[in-house]
This record gives sequence, structure tokens and C-alpha cells, in this order.
Amino acid sequence: MDEGGSPLLPDSLVYQVFLSLGPADVLAAGLVCRQWQAVSRDEFLWREQFYRYFQVARDVPRHPAATSWFEEFRRLYDAVPCVEVQTLREHTDQVLHLSFSHSGYQFASCSKDCTVKIWNNDLTISLLHSADMRPYNWSYAQFSQFNQDDSLLLASGVFLGPHSSSSGEIAVISLDTFALLSRVRNKPYDVFGCWLTDTSLISGNLHRIGDITSCSVLWLNNAFQDVESENVNVVKRLFKIQNLNASTVRTVMVADCSRFDSPDLLLDAGAPGTGSSRVFDLGSDGEDEESDPGPARAKGLRRLLDGLLEGRAQPPLPESKLETKVAELLAQGHTKPPEQGRAAAGSKLLIFTTGCLTYSPHQIGIKQILPHQMTTAGPVLGEGRGSDAFFDALDHVIDVHGHIIGMGLSPDNRYLYVNSRAWPSGSVVADPMQPPPIAEEIDLLVFDLKTMREVKRALRAHRAYTPNDECFFIFLDVSRDFVASGAEDRHGYIWDRHYNICLAKLRHEDVVNSVVFSPQEQELLLTASDDATIKAWRSPRTVRVLQAPRPRPRPFFSWFASQKH
Repeated sequence: MDEGGSPLLPDSLVYQVFLSLGPADVLAAGLVCRQWQAVSRDEFLWREQFYRYFQVARDVPRHPAATSWFEEFRRLYDAVPCVEVQTLREHTDQVLHLSFSHSGYQFASCSKDCTVKIWNNDLTISLLHSADMRPYNWSYAQFSQFNQDDSLLLASGVFLGPHSSSSGEIAVISLDTFALLSRVRNKPYDVFGCWLTDTSLISGNLHRIGDITSCSVLWLNNAFQDVESENVNVVKRLFKIQNLNASTVRTVMVADCSRFDSPDLLLDAGAPGTGSSRVFDLGSDGEDEESDPGPARAKGLRRLLDGLLEGRAQPPLPESKLETKVAELLAQGHTKPPEQGRAAAGSKLLIFTTGCLTYSPHQIGIKQILPHQMTTAGPVLGEGRGSDAFFDALDHVIDVHGHIIGMGLSPDNRYLYVNSRAWPSGSVVADPMQPPPIAEEIDLLVFDLKTMREVKRALRAHRAYTPNDECFFIFLDVSRDFVASGAEDRHGYIWDRHYNICLAKLRHEDVVNSVVFSPQEQELLLTASDDATIKAWRSPRTVRVLQAPRPRPRPFFSWFASQKH
């Protein structure tokens, strides 16, 4: 600008110059004069800066809640919890899981040191209580969850025993007195368990039928097991599910259907994942018999069994395949069909990992829980089921064609995020005890639980290295705008849910097992690692606010305050 105040360069030329600068240089140049300040806040300029800096695909529109490109750039740059502010070292072994209370005032951690620790979440995090679970024959604590009103904590653990043992237990801890209120058996232990209501929780049990055939029973348990009355039920069977080819039900969680119509962020359903549909609706009420392979499959199984009995089966089947065929045939006509139509008002969805080809969890089962099923009152042990309906059919199955190592729900419960390590394309499972090799790259898949469709493309960045038979769960978490996950590469990762881009890598010294956002403040994230630490991360702008010097009192008021003592 010359001495008379007239610009020496037109705005268009300044704009072209600014396009060649980075974001920090643009902001610095905007401090030179009023003309440059105006150009430095140009919406088209920041649109270009946004797509270029964050490497977002040009066909992805701006976040629907964003007010400007400049503010959206600042949100992704300044509001992501990527600054380490505190490291907690109270655990003495690997920290496996973290969970926040719904209020955000407390969180819990579970560790291989066999303790469940409860923490106060203040500006400086402090330990509130530590529960040692070794007196209850636990080997380690693996999972926890607060109930909806934050009065009770569900803690899940693994029993001491041989390496092949799969038994575990769920404990309920009062958050008022820290007393242990009840203990419930849980098998296999990686069912984990979850709350269905404020005072009832879901556990699992496993019954072997053959070498590779079993059934999983999911139980509804009262959190308060001290009721001594034959007229009051403290446990009731929810579902009994047939398992084929060494598969089992694991990792149960509950989604509230009532929240589906008001999502925090509506993801684009017009850009489904690549490849064929992964979701199979088992509750379709269509009248086209050709679309239902059940009767034809039953006839085929019957002919196969008749041939085996008469010695006509060619070529002879291996024992594992024969057992599976017989189990499928016996289940025909003895399985209660799924509920028809849309989800009932007040219903919830029970979600869990399962499979049909191998012990490796490669499918997600979904079963509707109706309001009358959400209490331990009423018929017990499946009395409401017809005598011929021995098993319960699933409503939906999602096949991810890979090993599932993590799942998490969005805060509105509408979207299910899944960590999966893919099988090779076109792989075939010939032996249920030898699943296909799995990729080192972890795919983060997204499914809409209202439409039962896969949405978005898979998120990638994190990696895992353990083989199929040593693979373990890596917990992820979802906030309003972000999704985070642990990984075996010693980092936690944060992505933006709308733009599908990785925003931050959070370093640890060993595997990151669990991540969790504060439900009241998504700019606070906790990570837990095999390095026996918990780290707290805050956004750059939150750190600046917390570290800003407080204004000193004016001299007169300082003197006035001193005279009052």
C-alpha cells in the first residue's frame, strides 16, 4: 500500500500470490495491512487451502455444520486432541481397556495387573479407587462399561486357568461405595458383556455340541443378585444361537434404535463401500420363494444325509464338513425365525461378532431386542419359545471377509464402526481350524444400522502384525466428529468422520489397545497401551486456554483484599 493509502496491487493479484503460500504464511501476511487481511480471509482461498493441506478428495463437500472454509480449516487443525498433557503410570502391566462415564467426570481402566481403576477426570486426572480382582481368581481385567446413570460399573475379566480355558466373569461395582454387588459367569470371556438397562446386563455361555459345533446362550442378568425370593427372577435367557465351524458369539454391544432418526452426523449413503453387499437381511418378508434358499437347502441337506446313511455319498466328506452338514440339517425347522418388519418402538439391537466358516470372527450378527425382553421378570429359560424352536435366528448378518478386531458405535448409535483385517480376495476356507491369512493393514468399515448398508469408504492408516491365532481386540471409539482407534504399530489414530482423513498419530512405546473420547468434550482423548501407561491428549486450542496466564488483580483490589484478613 502506498503512502496515500491506495493499494499498490489489485486484490486479484494478491489472491494469486496467497494461493502459493501455506496456511501459516497466509495468516502471517494478513497482519501486514487491511487489504491483505481481507484477502487472507477469502472463502475461495481457504477452500483451496483446505483441500490441499488436508488432502481431501475434491468431490467431498464441506461439513454440513461448517459456517465457513476458514473455520472448518481451523477446526481440523486446532480442535483435534493431539497434544499429550498427562501420562498416568499407576498400572504395573499392560492396560487393555478404557471407558468413560456418561457425565465425563470419571473413567475406568482395566489391566493385565488384574486391577480395575476408577479415575477422576479433572484438569489434572487423579486416581479415585483401585479394585484388585485377584481374590476372585481373575487372571486379568479386560473390559469395563458404566451404566446409563453412572451409578454402576460393569467390569469383565478372565479367570486363571490353562491357556486353552475360555472362562471369565463379569463383576458389578457400585460407584457410590465401590462395593462389589454381584458376579456373573461369562463364557467365552471375550463376550465381554454390556448393559441393556440401568440395572440389567448381558452375559454369555457356551455349550459344546460336537467338535466344531456349539451353541451360545446370551443371558440377561439383574445387577443386584442378592434378591432371595423364589418369586423374583435375577436371570433370564435372551437368545440361544447355533455356532458352526468352531465359531462363537463374542463382543456383545447394544444400540438404541430410538436415536436413529436424529443422528449427530448423517454420513453419505450414496457412496457405499466397494465390492458386493456385505449385509444380509435374514428377516425379509418377501413372497418370492426363489429368494429364500432355505427350503431348497434343507432338501439338499436331507438328500446328502440320506446318501450318507445309504453309503451313496461321493466323494466321502471330511468329518468336520459332515458334522457341519448334520448340524445345519438338525437346525432346520427348529429355529425361531427373526421378527418381521421394522424395529418396534423402544426396541434395541444386540450386536456381536460371530462366523459361519471358521473360528476367526468374520461376521457381525444383529438381533432385535423387544421392550418386553428387557427385564428379568416373566418367563425364564426360554419358556416363551415354542417347543420346536430350539435356536433363535439372527435378523441381519454382516460379512466383512476378514478378521474383526474391534467395533464401536457412534454417539447417536446409528453407525457401527468395525476394525477388520481383510482376507485375501477370493480366499476359500477349506478347514474351519485354518482360516485364511490376514492383512497387516486394518480397514475401518462403517455400517448404517438404520438402513443396514455399508457407507463411506474404508478408513486406513493403522496396522497390526499378529497372525490369526494370536490376534487380539483393539478397541476404537467414536465422537460427534472424530473416530479413533489403537493399533499394533505403537500409535493411536484419529480420523475425521465426514472427510475420511487421518488427522493425528498419537505415540506410545508399545501396542495401543484402547482409545476413548470424553462424551462431553471430544477434544479430550485417552489412550491405553501395553507400555502400562494411560495418556491424556487435548486439542491445541484447549491447551492454550488452560495454559493462558490468569490476569493479575489490580493493585487497589489487591490492597483491599489484604485488609480483610
